[in-house]
Amino acid sequence: MSAFDDEQVRKVDAISARFTGTPGPLLPLLHAVQEELGFIPSAAIAQIAGALNISRAEVHGVVSFYHYFRQQAPGRHVLQLCRAEACQSVNGEATEMHAKQCLGADYQGVSADGQFTLEAAYCLGNCAAGPSMMIDGKLYGRVTPQRFDQILESWKVRQ
Repeated sequence: MSAFDDEQVRKVDAISARFTGTPGPLLPLLHAVQEELGFIPSAAIAQIAGALNISRAEVHGVVSFYHYFRQQAPGRHVLQLCRAEACQSVNGEATEMHAKQCLGADYQGVSADGQFTLEAAYCLGNCAAGPSMMIDGKLYGRVTPQRFDQILESWKVRQ
């Protein structure tokens, strides 16, 4: 669902209405839109800017600055790899390179089969068991390239 359809327009309008007039509404509004749609459609930026009476550049700047916000529809599952120092110090880079190769996607990309969106995380709070990753909120530690393959297979079975 990459086109910005009428239903998405209505949803963004409803979310915007909840935050209009509240102090500092932009970040909470963007979180709510992403929660509802799975991402922030580029066509929604002007709509959000208009609702909050701010510039499109300001909305775009926030969406593009924060790694958390997706600008395209995600895959069925969101896979986050920890890129923090603790995970990197225990060979996290090897797991990262392997994940990118297996998925055929870089960060913010979607695997060819549409199953996984790869995202960077800058600490998953599992430092003692790094390298770590999370899929749809389920945390995994000590993720070697071999363990990555096993975990990914278990998620593919869940389809």
